[in-house]
Amino acid sequence: MTAAIGMGTNVGITLPFSRKHEYEADHLGLIFMAMAGYDPNEAIAFWTRMANASTGKQPEFLSTHPADEKRIAKLKSVIPEALKYKKN
Repeated sequence: MTAAIGMGTNVGITLPFSRKHEYEADHLGLIFMAMAGYDPNEAIAFWTRMANASTGKQPEFLSTHPADEKRIAKLKSVIPEALKYKKN
């Protein structure tokens, strides 16, 4: 019973919270890239290469990281904000 509760807590609370942190780190990372003079659009190319290179993916609900497709979509949605910080 205790193991089942622990597993439920992990899948239902801990893992989604970890994915939230990953999205937040990606968001801030794009802003910092732009502030440093890099093109935040390169993050899309990077994560696309990572997605293509990875094999044997587990379901997102069992992972601390977002699914590749969701991560890339979220990055694309944040790029306009990050570009506001880009130095010319």
